[in-house]
Amino acid sequence: MENTTTPPITISATVAAPIEQVWHFWNDPQAIIQWNAASDDWHTPSAENDLRVGGTLQSRMEAKDGSWGFDFKGTYTAIQEHTHIEYVLDDGRKVQVTFKPEDNNTIVTETFDAEDTMPREFQEAGWQAILNNFKKYAEAQQN
Repeated sequence: MENTTTPPITISATVAAPIEQVWHFWNDPQAIIQWNAASDDWHTPSAENDLRVGGTLQSRMEAKDGSWGFDFKGTYTAIQEHTHIEYVLDDGRKVQVTFKPEDNNTIVTETFDAEDTMPREFQEAGWQAILNNFKKYAEAQQN
């Protein structure tokens, strides 16, 4: 049977912070609610994270005007501290996140399966905007 699925999408950002801090901000629910939004008119009012293989991650993303929102949920399948995270979203799509130290920076790379309902470019732009917001948040904590 031929594989007709689309290739995964990969995004990346270089964060001017040490890998231990980047890892913490990525995984701490109190930090997640500070940075997990693609634009200023969205927010994450709640987040939970059980960072272990078989554990779950969950966040609620909503438009600030209350017009729309959704739950983002997944289950961890692999974790290597300060290096690598893999999880499967509730809809079956796989996500990989890598953390690579480079000098005093950390390169964060996310690779995820595209969904079928939104254009790839929209998905890539949205996930990249969230990653850019993470970068901004993590770097601001360095001051």
